[in-house]
Amino acid sequence: IPLSSGMILLTWQKIAPTALLYQISPSLNMEILIMLAILSTVLGGWGGLNQTQMRKVLAYSSIAHMGWTVIIALINPNLTILSLMIYIMTTLTLFMTLNLSSTTKIKSISNLWNKSTPMTMIVFLTLLSLGGLPPLTGFMPKWLILQELIINNNPTMAIIMALSALLNLFFYMRIIYVSSLTMFPTNNSSKHHWFFTPTKTTNMIPTLTMISSMLLPLTPILIIMT
Repeated sequence: IPLSSGMILLTWQKIAPTALLYQISPSLNMEILIMLAILSTVLGGWGGLNQTQMRKVLAYSSIAHMGWTVIIALINPNLTILSLMIYIMTTLTLFMTLNLSSTTKIKSISNLWNKSTPMTMIVFLTLLSLGGLPPLTGFMPKWLILQELIINNNPTMAIIMALSALLNLFFYMRIIYVSSLTMFPTNNSSKHHWFFTPTKTTNMIPTLTMISSMLLPLTPILIIMT
């Protein structure tokens, strides 16, 4: 499917079921939520390990992130909304950048260095934020969810969720490693291009990049709000 359609499937279509979860959160069963969260995070982590298509990687990443959204729905529904909002912002940044550069495979990202180095850095930064690596924004919901699980006497579940997050971080790091550190040294034959008027909008990418990577210092304010 086109990248724009994949962006809608992984962002917009999650709002309705998450809103339903938020509304019925007092009547949810914690055992069922734990089972769904473990299945989602483990399946999303293992499924994305051997993928070469960015759309498939992001699809499995979406499955894993829904596990984090579901696990906290009963304990703190506000964190469910916060986790979804940060995931949507980060995924929008990545999809808009990939769509602008017409990049669909991991191999294409390694060729993106010659066309636009800042865009490549945005892709790498957003991937690390999706993986929950501090001090990026993606670390915030995982940190708060693990803290809530421990406070509510679920340390075992917190450990399982933290270990499953390493699977996602691994295949994000693998993408960055393959795209930047394993390139064979060659002459830059695509250094000079004709400058055409861009047909795709880029106005939202800088703002979304800042949101998806620099909101961690605002965590105390968000804790008060939630």
